[in-house]
Amino acid sequence: MGVLLVVLPFVLDNYWLSIANLILIAVIGAVGLNILVGYTGQISLGQGGFLAVGAYTSVILSDRMGIPTPLAILFAVLFTAVVGTFFGLPGLRLKGLYLAIATLASQQIIEFLIRRDYGGFLTGGLGYINVERFSFLGFEVGGRDVFEKQWYVILAVLAVLAVMAARNIFRTGLGRSFMAVRDQDIAAEAIGVNLTRAKLTAFAVSSGFVGLAGALTAHYTETVTWEAFTLNVSIMYLAMIIVGGLGSIAGAVYGAVFMSLLPVLIREYRAGYRDHGMA
Repeated sequence: MGVLLVVLPFVLDNYWLSIANLILIAVIGAVGLNILVGYTGQISLGQGGFLAVGAYTSVILSDRMGIPTPLAILFAVLFTAVVGTFFGLPGLRLKGLYLAIATLASQQIIEFLIRRDYGGFLTGGLGYINVERFSFLGFEVGGRDVFEKQWYVILAVLAVLAVMAARNIFRTGLGRSFMAVRDQDIAAEAIGVNLTRAKLTAFAVSSGFVGLAGALTAHYTETVTWEAFTLNVSIMYLAMIIVGGLGSIAGAVYGAVFMSLLPVLIREYRAGYRDHGMA
C-alpha cells in the first residue's frame, strides 16, 4: 500500500489524481466513522452534518478571521468533536434504530441551519463560499499543473497519519473500552468501564476525524455549499464501512476506495459504451 501511494502521482493524470485526492479525504472520514460504528457499536447517520461543521468552521476561521489555515483546520476538528459529543448525548440512553434516528436528527438540524443561514453569517446570503487557495508560511498550492500533485502529498500524509492514529487508539485502554461497550455494555460497566465517558469520547473522536475530512474537502475543492453535505453523503460513508467491514481500520480504507471509485468507473464505462455504440 505504501509503495502504491508513492507511485500514484507519477502514473496518474490530473483527472485520476483528483479522484485519488477525494478518496484520501473519504478514507479519513470513513476511518472516523468506523471508530464509532464498528468499534463502539454506536450507529450514526449524521456524518454529512459533521463534515459541514468542519468545512464551514475551517473556512470562516481562515478566510474571514485570518487564522493560519492549518490552525483553522485544527480548531475545526476540535469544534466538530464538541458538536459530535453534544449530538452523541442520546447515545447514553438509546441503541440501534432509535440511536440511528437520533443521529439522523443531527444531520437534518445541521443541514437546516446551513440552508437557512440566518442573518447570512455563513455565506452572506450567497448560498456558497469561495475558499481562498491553501497557503501556509509562504507556501501556496500552485496552479493547474501542480495543484493535484501538491494536494495529493498533503492528503496522503494526513490520511496515513489518521489511519495510524486510529490503529493506535485501539491499543490503549480507551480503545479497548470502546470495544467492550460494543460487545456488551452491561458487562463492560460491570468490569469498571465508564459507559458515559466511553460513548461520548467515541462520538468526539469520530466527529473529530470527520471534521478533518470536512475541512480538507473545503480547502481542496475551494468552495463550500450545503449540497455537498446532505443525507446522501451520510449514507455513503455508512456504506463505506459496511462494505469494507465493521470494526476494521483496513476495511474502512478499502470501503472508502471501493465506494468512491465505483460511481466513477460506472460513469467511465457508460461513456465508453455510448461512444462505442455511436461508432
